[in-house]
Amino acid sequence: MPELPEVETVCRGLAPHMEGRIIREVKLARADLRFPFPADFVARLTGARIERVTRRAKYLLAEIRPREGPAQIWLSHLGMTGRFQVYPANAPAPGPDPLATYKHALADAVAQKHVHLTLDLDDATHITYADPRRFGFMDLTPASGASRFLDDLGPEPLGNAFNADYFFAACAGRQSPIKAVLLDQKTVAGLGNIYVCEALFRAGISPRRKAANLGRARIERLIPAICSVLGEAIDAGGSSLRDFAASDGQLGYFQHGFAVYDRAGAPCTTSGCNANVSRIVQSGRSSFFCPACQR
Repeated sequence: MPELPEVETVCRGLAPHMEGRIIREVKLARADLRFPFPADFVARLTGARIERVTRRAKYLLAEIRPREGPAQIWLSHLGMTGRFQVYPANAPAPGPDPLATYKHALADAVAQKHVHLTLDLDDATHITYADPRRFGFMDLTPASGASRFLDDLGPEPLGNAFNADYFFAACAGRQSPIKAVLLDQKTVAGLGNIYVCEALFRAGISPRRKAANLGRARIERLIPAICSVLGEAIDAGGSSLRDFAASDGQLGYFQHGFAVYDRAGAPCTTSGCNANVSRIVQSGRSSFFCPACQR
């Protein structure tokens, strides 16, 4: 499932093409994804101006100004296989290389196979949303109102509110493993399994350690480790393990730099460490860590 870096990558890819544009036409190929589309979804989007495209946790948020009525927030969650694809009006055609032309046509056919939503903007940009497994979903709420998906989220891990003081207090008395606490979206929003494994490795913290027993020193190492892992992953365009691709079709490449995630049995990357990466299951999810480096 796409995590914060992947959703941020999609957000940054969509924003230049969508912000300031008018939605001329909306088409739905079905009535639902994981949940039904909101009532009058097509009518409420058609003719609306897209003011901003942002991200909150693992959600994409488009602030739109309808032709009539107050501003709305169009919320999208990619689920496991959701993918927005942008087709700019002025996009260059594939070059004369027959193989490149074939690959372009093949990729386009695959992307279009499970398209459930299409948008046409006022500058002739065409945007699709495809989702083979249909675990994604969309919602429309007043910009000034509450959202059942956003109201209980914790602070952003890359924001100033997520700091050592906050997290030290959040961990106080909690007997859950630190891995579970970091995945709790009410404690910190947007973290997922991949980047928690990588951040815990960088901070030298075992995923099994109880949150209440972290201590201040470990927390002081953990916060910057989370920020550095997320920042590097965003710069790399996220991680493409199975289905993820950015809105221009490009794959992320942070997966090539994993230190522990999905590397069970491989040597630890820490210089001088002779241990191998271990895998355990916590709350139904795989945790990867170095038993020698992480305490």
